[in-house]
Amino acid sequence: MRLWIKDPIAILATGAERGVVVENGRIVELVGRGASPGKPVDETFDASRHVVIPGLINTHHHFFQTLTRAHPEAINKELFPWLKALYPIWARNVTPDGFRLATRLALTELLMSGCTCVSDHHYLYPAGLESAMDIQAEEAGRLGIRMTLTRGSMNLSEKDGGLPPDTIVQDEDTILADCERVLSKYHDPDQGAMLQVALAPCAPFTVSKRLMVDSVGLAERFDCRLHTHLAETNDENEYCLEHFSCRPVDYLEECGWMSERVWLAHGIHFNDDEVKRLGRHHVGVCHCPTSNMTLASGQCRTKELEAAGSPVGLGVDGSASNDNSNLMESLRHALMINRLTYDAASVSHFDAFRWASEGSARCLGRADIGAIEAGRQADLAFYTLDELRFSGAGDPLAALVLCGAHTADRVMVAGHWQVEDSRPAGVDIERLRAEHGEAARRFLETV
Repeated sequence: MRLWIKDPIAILATGAERGVVVENGRIVELVGRGASPGKPVDETFDASRHVVIPGLINTHHHFFQTLTRAHPEAINKELFPWLKALYPIWARNVTPDGFRLATRLALTELLMSGCTCVSDHHYLYPAGLESAMDIQAEEAGRLGIRMTLTRGSMNLSEKDGGLPPDTIVQDEDTILADCERVLSKYHDPDQGAMLQVALAPCAPFTVSKRLMVDSVGLAERFDCRLHTHLAETNDENEYCLEHFSCRPVDYLEECGWMSERVWLAHGIHFNDDEVKRLGRHHVGVCHCPTSNMTLASGQCRTKELEAAGSPVGLGVDGSASNDNSNLMESLRHALMINRLTYDAASVSHFDAFRWASEGSARCLGRADIGAIEAGRQADLAFYTLDELRFSGAGDPLAALVLCGAHTADRVMVAGHWQVEDSRPAGVDIERLRAEHGEAARRFLETV
């Protein structure tokens, strides 16, 4: 079926003033000012109430953390104390059923905010949660959202000088065997893939060097991406200097991770030389502005990284350091913190849109999503300007960011409507809220 998405208020694309034509899950035509589709269409969707942007792409999250939002043991702390407070709570309470609800809730929130592709960095594996990636694949399929299953891992616990408790880490052989299983079962490298897989040792202070190195070999064999936290805080830099006698970027290079196959979470505390080296190898960086501000971690050098050649994407990060899963809100935070870091004239709403779409797509190694262009997948987010917050707004695209759009009215993934009238298809929001809230209470009762 050929669908004409007709006459939007505004659209984040060049030469598409009258909208786009979608067929077989892809954008096949941009309809310019004063024009009509070049071929007959089967159906027309009147987009005259909508501002249309590419579907947003979230490149870093921790879904299980939706169960410990605003947890009293963790608020008002920086990263390492925050982790030390929450690790024991997570270790005791994350069950398969709770993890499924956490995943479902986070995916639903993201979809409702206008997100069409997500990556969740899951690294927590207490006994019984060995099927975490299978649960996430099932939930993403149920909601019709694209996902990179990011098989995270930790194998250095407190007994090894690491931060996490012994009960939530796995040994290297178990991790690598499951990485291979997940890659064989779910990784689809083709255009239009709904599921892909990335390998993601958690961070230098929670994994061994062997795991870092062997993950590179698996990634090359299966042609998948690599992901890890890096240089999020000064504490991490000091840890690397103490334990490896080098800074995090040097350690990354020692492990064979300086390649365009890699994208990093946070990437805050880089010096000028490190920025240039990362850019030269096209290593991506996921900017997590909301989390970085919540934990007072620092400010990502987005402009320098992009200028050096690194793709910069956007992520909401964990729902216990952001406390929501709304990528559109993080897009606004990205604009504000970067204006504070640089200036108001050189950082615009178009930069924030780019990080959340094209930049994120590049981090995930995808050229088929992230922009409204002929040939790309039909992943689109539609917002109305009906709320009081938008009254008086002159520039519709700028208004989404500056006035604080929060919820998409419609979301299309691969040409299918997955959100209509701000409601995700097939999801009982009220029931999900009640069930998730009940599961989350366990994390307070055991403190």
